[in-house]
Amino acid sequence: MRLRIMTKQDIPAGLRLNTLSGWNQTAVDWDRFLANSPRGCFVMEDDTQVVGTAATISYENRFAWIGMVLVDPEYQKQGIGTQLLEKTIDYLDHSHIPTMKLDATPLGKPIYTKLGFVSEYEIERWILKRPPRAVSTTPRSTFARLTEFQMQQIFRLDRESFGADRSSLLRSLCDETPELAMAVWQSGIPECFAFGRRGLFADHFGPWMATSRVAAEKLLREFLARSSRDTLIVDCIKSNPVSVESLAACGFVLSRPLTRMVRGRNAYPGRPDCFCAILGPEFG
Repeated sequence: MRLRIMTKQDIPAGLRLNTLSGWNQTAVDWDRFLANSPRGCFVMEDDTQVVGTAATISYENRFAWIGMVLVDPEYQKQGIGTQLLEKTIDYLDHSHIPTMKLDATPLGKPIYTKLGFVSEYEIERWILKRPPRAVSTTPRSTFARLTEFQMQQIFRLDRESFGADRSSLLRSLCDETPELAMAVWQSGIPECFAFGRRGLFADHFGPWMATSRVAAEKLLREFLARSSRDTLIVDCIKSNPVSVESLAACGFVLSRPLTRMVRGRNAYPGRPDCFCAILGPEFG
């Protein structure tokens, strides 16, 4: 076994592992990690076969996210996931990033607790499966793309709410799926916004930022109309009744719980109360 830094040549191997696990990430998502943190993503090799992965992504060095901790099913229960997780923590410690965050499944939560992570708040994954006839067939060209000026305004609002700048990540989402980037405007200023991305088997809605029920529901309806997939995923903040009630009203069903956990001082918590849904467990 050999633990080493992940490269772009390993993306197909990472995609193989998340496909085996039923995760929704694409090769583009793996590339986002490597573009942001070229020395902070890792693989475990058995001979020449990649059997485990772990990735990090840093936001202004204020805090970093740990995600994509995956192990080949044939190699599980050998401590590979723990070794990879410990490697990411060591890397971030040596990079002098004071805070680490991740979104834990109930199975992983005890492991993270032993490594010094504490709970911050609860997240729930909701899924909608639509019959093909209900899927939008509206051409992408009918949706107005955000201008550069509009994106810059949204990026500033997101930085205030999220706690750090992640504009490069949001820009990549907008570049890939501009029809799923939207906002509610008030006198030319973004009141609320949302992004979406194409996953392996579903469209993923988030981040979804809204401070009123009317705006939240408007963004959700827009996403439902603009998405062309029959399976849709939203990772909503459990304590936000607007998102939970809006998703349930649209036919989404609860899939699984997650816990946002943090290690180190949480000096930049942002304003999670402003968010209906996160970008995703791998990105925050």
